[in-house]
This record gives sequence, C-alpha cells and structure tokens, in this order.
Amino acid sequence: MSKGFFTYILRCADGTLYTGWTNDPERRFAAHNAGTASKYTRTRRPVEPVYLEQSGSKQEAMRREAAIKKLTRPEKDALIAAGPGEKDKGE
Repeated sequence: MSKGFFTYILRCADGTLYTGWTNDPERRFAAHNAGTASKYTRTRRPVEPVYLEQSGSKQEAMRREAAIKKLTRPEKDALIAAGPGEKDKGE
C-alpha cells in the first residue's frame, strides 16, 4: 500500500459503518479486528473495509473523515458504491 494518509469506512458485523483516518490502513484494520483500535468497533467485530481514499496530508484526511461522518447513511452507501474516485457533492 502507498505511503500517505487515508480516510476509510468499515462495515461492522452489526451492519453499522465506522469512519476513520490512518497512515497505515493494513495495520489499522488489523487493530480494529483485534479490538484495540476503537471502543466502537471493539464490540462490533469483525469489521470489513468497504471504502479507502488517499489524501495529500493528515489534515486533509481528517477533514475528509469529518465530512463523511456528516453524511446520511444513504449518502455513505452511495459513496461506498461509487468508490474513492467520486467524492460526495456536499463538500
């Protein structure tokens, strides 16, 4: 995986979505599935990455995470279906 910063969405075992950012997606996804990454995903394992978008900087990845968290569930589902090339229109 390329170096840089990433914004991601995970689908949890209960069907909910979790959004975060990282500079090492593989390590972060493993930590989520080990129960050591966040309180939210700890009780909703296993988690599956369904969206990953690279950003130019840590600040950009964090802003993108905040923007995705403000989306409605149908908007997040559309973003996941479209893939990382299609940013939401609400930015």
